[in-house]
Amino acid sequence: MAGNFKMEYNVDMVFCIDATASMIPVLDTVKENALNFYNDVVNVMKEKQKMISSMRIRVIAFRDYLADQDAAMLATNFFELPAQMKEFEECIQSIVAQGGGDEPEDGLEALAYAIRSDWKQSGTKRRNVIVVWTDASTHEIGYGKDSTAYPKGMPQDFAELTSWWGDEQNQTFIANAAKRLVLFAPKLPYWEQITGTWNNVIHYPSTAGKGLKEYSYREIIDAICNSF
Repeated sequence: MAGNFKMEYNVDMVFCIDATASMIPVLDTVKENALNFYNDVVNVMKEKQKMISSMRIRVIAFRDYLADQDAAMLATNFFELPAQMKEFEECIQSIVAQGGGDEPEDGLEALAYAIRSDWKQSGTKRRNVIVVWTDASTHEIGYGKDSTAYPKGMPQDFAELTSWWGDEQNQTFIANAAKRLVLFAPKLPYWEQITGTWNNVIHYPSTAGKGLKEYSYREIIDAICNSF
């Protein structure tokens, strides 16, 4: 009987993409990587003789609430792939690098949105993966709360955001065994703090204007697929 048991591999991904002006030199590469993720993950899993039952991708494009107001954050629902591939591609291609104001951006708010995603709860094997692409540091959370566009329900501070990510004892918003956070971000405060104190984090340091190196992208795909 055990040989007839079918494993269900369900993958939810949230792409948090810095869409500020400093990303102009690299945003096309980030878009290309985002659009390739579905096929690349499916193909690598096939090589491992594991078939993905469900894959969904959500997009969060972030800027700076004080500088960009209503244009500071784009947060979509999950796209069911491959059924909604056209809509997903249109969303990715619509992202334009502009605005941002000062150099730090509101990346922690994007991460908060991502953590509280409507993750799929079914499946024998699940992965809830958040990928962050940015070439900038991040404001402390709540820095932009004086903006009329600032959302309600955000964490009050970094400690609360950390509790949202959770651990083995605290799994309020995202299952500890399923979660993975992949950071393509500079070695700067908050990003380094996340890498050093949160669990299940992979950090590929970025440099402004340099983009995502091919070997790092392949390592991200392998890291996700090898975690099943």
